[in-house]
Amino acid sequence: MSGEAKPSHKGGGFQLKVRGPREFYGGLALIALAIIAILASSELPGQHGFAFGPGTAPRMFATMLAVAGALVVLMGLLIDGPPVESFAIRGPSYVLVAILLFAGMIRGIDLNMIGLPFKIPSLGMVVSTFTAFIISIMGSSEMRWVESLIAAMVMTAFCVALFVYLLGLPFQLWPAF
Repeated sequence: MSGEAKPSHKGGGFQLKVRGPREFYGGLALIALAIIAILASSELPGQHGFAFGPGTAPRMFATMLAVAGALVVLMGLLIDGPPVESFAIRGPSYVLVAILLFAGMIRGIDLNMIGLPFKIPSLGMVVSTFTAFIISIMGSSEMRWVESLIAAMVMTAFCVALFVYLLGLPFQLWPAF
């Protein structure tokens, strides 16, 4: 049983052997992401009585993500798994850029903070969602334009229907110039 915790002869402690490196490091990444989400939502008010505050759901989901990450780390310690071969950076990079652009496009960007004397106005839910979806899909080496454009239109329509019409959130639909 080579993967079990064994007493160390050097310090009297235990040595843990990572048996599933992919699960172990993936779980650590999930925990790190959860910590970032908890820190990012720390300024938002939480639950008061039975009423959810704006910070309740992000912290609740981040906590669930951290617990899931801990379980994945535990699996990496207890169950044999494949090694970490290589990490493809293209897909995650495109998704990160799409998220950041979506945040900037949906709210508008004031470029005074970096010394440029102008502001990019909000581009609205339709343009922001469609653009973010296309950019994130470009991270795949198997992207096909026709299918991607159709999927982006369907996803944009779904997001508008869900967030604006069903949930009644006050998102601006179109660019405001």
